[in-house]
Order: sequence, then structure tokens, then C-alpha cells
Amino acid sequence: SLEALFTHIPGLKVVQPSMPYDAKGLLKTAIRSMDPIMFFEHKFIYKKSGPVPEEEYTIPLGVGDIKREGSDITIIATSMMVWYSLEAAKQLEKQNISVEVIDPRTLVPLDKDLIINSIKKTGRALIVHEAVSRGGFSGEITKTIIDGAFDYIDAPIKTLGGYPTPIPFSPDLESYVVPDPKRIMKTVNELVP
Repeated sequence: SLEALFTHIPGLKVVQPSMPYDAKGLLKTAIRSMDPIMFFEHKFIYKKSGPVPEEEYTIPLGVGDIKREGSDITIIATSMMVWYSLEAAKQLEKQNISVEVIDPRTLVPLDKDLIINSIKKTGRALIVHEAVSRGGFSGEITKTIIDGAFDYIDAPIKTLGGYPTPIPFSPDLESYVVPDPKRIMKTVNELVP
């Protein structure tokens, strides 16, 4: 997970789609852009399916998306973690916990207004990414929340990232290292009374 490294390079845009629709629209935007863009695609998302219109469309950089509306907590997730967060949100609904899932889609530029407005509504934030938490992009998202919605925060802002170890080759070990729906649910339950 090198996305955080590339967000530190001035002038470089960083794109990290999670859904097929987003990937097509953002890739078209990236191809037409005169700016240098790092376009991160998660290998497991290649197996995912979803509606993708045949007609021409683009998605502007810096425009995130609410993948699921909710009122108790906001999960800001990137790439494959969006899928896991949506799965966790579906399970948490059975516990009467309403989860809003936000996909920034682009890290640079970041849709700060979308994140801030969601936190003002829910009062709680969980940031989920596959990268190790230390030095990950979650620090920038946390800063965005503190700068724009500090007075609305009802619980500590939490980050759920991968364990601080190289990603193992074994699929079983790999699935242990990165966050999964169960770890997401456990963390949400710590934040929502």
C-alpha cells in the first residue's frame, strides 16, 4: 500500500477507486488530464462486478462518494476496504447501528467537504485502509475532521489499518494482516454506545 507515500509528492494526483463504475470514470478523467496521476487498483477488485454504463462518462478528481447513508458513525474507507466496510455496515444494521460509508475515490485532491459534512451528521469517525496505520493517509483524513468538524465529534477518531508487517504471500496470512469486516464491526462497536 504505497498510496500514502505518493500523496506527499507535490503536484501528483492520487486516485484509488473501489467500484467498477468509479474505476472507469476516474480512469477516463486521468487519461485526459495533463497532470501526473498515480492510479491505484486493488488486485481483489478485479474480481468484483457492478454496473458500468457503456456511454461516455467521467468522474471529476476530488469528488468522493457516499456508498451508504447512515446516522450513527461514518466509515471513511479506501479501495477494497470500501467493500469490507459495506459488508460490516450491513451486519451492524442488525444491531441497530446505522453506518455511513464514504469512499474518497481520490486522495489528492481529497473531498474534504464530503467528509466534514458526514462527521457533522454522525459525530463519529472510523478510517479504514489496508496500509499500516502509522504514516498512512488516515492522518490526513483525521486532520481534515479535526479542522472542519471538531465541535461535532462525540467519540475518538479511530483508524483501522493493516498490521505493521509485510503483506504475506499466503492468502490466509494476507487476510489476517489487513482489516476485515469482523475487525471493522468490532471497532465500530467500541465507538457507538
